Amino acid sequence: MRRPGPAMSRVRQVAGGGRAVEVEPERLQGFLERFGTRHQGVTESVLGPDQAVFTAADGARAELTIPFGGLPGEPITSPGLHLDPLLPHLLLPRRIALILVRLGGHSLGIAEGGKVLLSTTDRRQVHGRNKAGGWSQQRFARRREGQARVALQAAADDVFRVLVPQLSTVDAVMLGGDRAALAELRTDRRIAELMNRAEDRILDVPEPRRTILDDAAERARTVEVVVTEP
Repeated sequence: MRRPGPAMSRVRQVAGGGRAVEVEPERLQGFLERFGTRHQGVTESVLGPDQAVFTAADGARAELTIPFGGLPGEPITSPGLHLDPLLPHLLLPRRIALILVRLGGHSLGIAEGGKVLLSTTDRRQVHGRNKAGGWSQQRFARRREGQARVALQAAADDVFRVLVPQLSTVDAVMLGGDRAALAELRTDRRIAELMNRAEDRILDVPEPRRTILDDAAERARTVEVVVTEP
């Protein structure tokens, strides 16, 4: 079993209240046990097929979307904190294709166990928006749109060249970056089969670089637990 490293600490606020915490599979049981300690104990666990919900005695809830195909069969409801078969599912070793894209840059590769095995990264110039008006602004906007198309074409070309030949060997596909850029990437029919296998979760990442890809390889293994206070 993979040994836990330094604790993950990524937390974000979610719409409607609560916070989402990225948790490594090896730390999930401890995380939920501490959640229960803070909220008078976990009274009920509901697992699968697509979501897990843990309810505490004071009404607090911890919820997560089950990645990598979810759990087979009907939902399982159990008293107290119950993690089987969720935890074994999350701990399975997987080979994951990673595609990180933002306007003008991309980094992609194959990861196993949180480590990048092969990758490619590229950056293309895309000018920022021009606030000037009139003809100058229109000309600048056309130039910017052209640069963006070239950058996204380069990203699609690299996905086709590097990842599509690996399609039969990967267990999952994880995307990250700008949603609009990723949506545009999906329109390339050469990589449609790969993109259609992507997880619903999209990693929020800065400008894609090789170091960001390394970070994404670790984050791809985590689950995002949304904790709602009573």
